Amino acid sequence: MKRIKVAEKSKLWFTFSLILITISLGSLLIQGLNFGIDFIGGTIVTIELNTPFENADARAIVDKFDSGADMTYAGNAKTQVIVTTKKSLNTEERQALFSGFKEKYNLVDADLISIDTVNPSIGKEMATNSIIAIVVAVLLMLVYITFRFEFLFGITAIIALIHDLIVVLGVYSLFQIQVNSPFIAAILTILGYSIMDTVVVFDRIRENRPKFGKHAYTDLVDTSVTQTMARSINTSLTTLIAITSLYIFGVPAIKDFALPLIVGITIGTYSSIFNASALWFAIKDYQFKKHEKVIAK
Repeated sequence: MKRIKVAEKSKLWFTFSLILITISLGSLLIQGLNFGIDFIGGTIVTIELNTPFENADARAIVDKFDSGADMTYAGNAKTQVIVTTKKSLNTEERQALFSGFKEKYNLVDADLISIDTVNPSIGKEMATNSIIAIVVAVLLMLVYITFRFEFLFGITAIIALIHDLIVVLGVYSLFQIQVNSPFIAAILTILGYSIMDTVVVFDRIRENRPKFGKHAYTDLVDTSVTQTMARSINTSLTTLIAITSLYIFGVPAIKDFALPLIVGITIGTYSSIFNASALWFAIKDYQFKKHEKVIAK
């Protein structure tokens, strides 16, 4: 198999990642994230229409109260409409919203299944807990990799994870995709998947180390990545096929979970193959050259 020049072309991979990070951070600073009702609060109204509905007809009613509201269907026969708005509708607005559907679909009062209000304080608590969960997960990964390999492997793996996280957030910011509860679960899944892929590459580097010269980092990294490349790509492709199918054919709740996974696994595979190992090489090579200069003096 032809050896892939990961170490030799490390500047190319770093440049590409720097472009992605710059675009992502720029979008996050300018546009920010489109937080859903789970984080900023709002109102959820569920109505039984007793018949499959046209989205345009329902949208004409909902837009009078919030043109940015989301609508999804529910029920086995898809006859229920769930209206999710980031506005906290007062009693009059809720009644007027239901009256619009009541008149259009000849409903009775019992067809108003539920009206739920999401408090913004709950969203803030969820956001805080999500950040804590991510930080704890990253720190535990650092401890594990340091214990199993070495501290430098752990640092480079965590930097690759931060790269993945920034890019995923950047994609959501750039296209203003709504961030909700399933997104957090997906992020933690992405971090776990990405670190697993990185550990596979690092494990091969550790196994091959005795076969190369003490400071033959270029050959060591290129050979190790080449040997694990097929495994990484095949694993990611099969996973992506399954997740993409869920996104295409799944219900909205599944799509909210599948979309960040598709983005995260794609960028995570790239960073595990090219960024993590190339960064480890760059630091090791820098340390060696610095040591050589000290000896030369």
